[in-house]
Amino acid sequence: MQQTKLEWDESLLAKYNISGPRYTSYPTALEFSEDYDQQNYLTCLNQLTEDKSLSVYIHIPFCQNICYYCACNKIITKDRSKSDKYVDNLIKEIGLVSDHIGNNKLRQIHWGGGTPTYLSIEQITKIMDAIRGSFDVPDEDSTEISIEIDPRALEITDIKALAELGFNRMSMGVQDFDLKVQQAVNRVQSYEMTRDMIEEARNYGFKSINLDLIYGLPFQTKQTFEQTLKLVMDISPDRISVFNYAHLPHRFKPQRRINSEDLPSAVEKLSIFQYIIENLQKNGYLYIGMDHFAKPDDELAIAQKQGCLHRNFQGYTTHEEYELIGVGVSSIGSINGHYHQNVRDIEEYYQALDKEQLPSWRGVEVNNDDLLRKRVIFDLICHFELAMSKVEQEYSIDFKQYFSNELSMLEPFIQDGLVQIENDKIMVTNRGRLLIRNICMVFDAYLNELHVINSFSKVI
Repeated sequence: MQQTKLEWDESLLAKYNISGPRYTSYPTALEFSEDYDQQNYLTCLNQLTEDKSLSVYIHIPFCQNICYYCACNKIITKDRSKSDKYVDNLIKEIGLVSDHIGNNKLRQIHWGGGTPTYLSIEQITKIMDAIRGSFDVPDEDSTEISIEIDPRALEITDIKALAELGFNRMSMGVQDFDLKVQQAVNRVQSYEMTRDMIEEARNYGFKSINLDLIYGLPFQTKQTFEQTLKLVMDISPDRISVFNYAHLPHRFKPQRRINSEDLPSAVEKLSIFQYIIENLQKNGYLYIGMDHFAKPDDELAIAQKQGCLHRNFQGYTTHEEYELIGVGVSSIGSINGHYHQNVRDIEEYYQALDKEQLPSWRGVEVNNDDLLRKRVIFDLICHFELAMSKVEQEYSIDFKQYFSNELSMLEPFIQDGLVQIENDKIMVTNRGRLLIRNICMVFDAYLNELHVINSFSKVI
């Protein structure tokens, strides 16, 4: 596969470095409403036709220790017994959901959190047994079963047990290997621990392994991150996610423990990001989009080359055509284009299930304009180009007339060499790929200045 070389233009990155959505959904979660209730969700489940395959997301909220940068919905506790009640209720929710659908095939399972490996192998086994007992998993060999792991909360001998349970993909947070940085964010995790865990996963046949990195953390410099990236290259994961740390202490209480004076300057942060991009491309990783890189033979890279890459709440995926069911506190799913989210409070979660009710909180029922704009945004964010004629045929519109205002708003991007429009296609240039969020924002009907300033991270 021929690699696309990103063009780095610091002046343009500074010009466009505003806040904006990550577009793991459209509409984004800001548009979710409590008017979308349990009955709306049940209607979606009941209307699922059996030709639709399923993906299940399982949210485990518990963590033993708090990472100060984290913005996830989580429960910090060292009392492992608290997870017993959660596991029982999670299994109950799985059963209630399966009661409302037909014989749909389950093709993908993803465990996230929190820390899924906070649970014991016995608890994970109980949940996997419940999933297989409630859903039709027709082909175990081709089913994608992934889990986010924290090597500090897992014995290396447990990798074999996870493989025997069917897990075949793994994502692991690293963030940074520099000890001073790790101490500043309360996540001390050695290179050796990370390397050994990944080597064991490979020994037991895990097909794809992802490492998460974060730039913009306290005490990071380009020089310190050079060593981190060297160690990451020695591990050689199949995928690498590189996230921009968004310091939003007014929204996320744990971030108040991070001293803003210790954060790298905007110039230094940009320098770190530039080094990461250049180094990963030099080592053969392809830029998939947003924060994601992958080796050329990874499924994400192949899907992008073949034009079948998609995006959902877990990021880039090869399986957008699957209906996504979220189970667990705060989990989000998407069925027939509509979005649904469970309650965020664990006691409310338990109370609903005690009443034999699904723990619904909010969601959004999409309209035709939402579906159309989602198609445009997701095509651009996954493939960096859009064939207007295909959209016209699918939605019976005149693209240039329907999106006349948006095409006018693209003019500055065209003048800056970030976007090209040629005949039927809107194409993002190599210079524009790092700013794909900005380009997608042009087609977002919900954005306003208050949304952008108060609710989203910076794009770089």
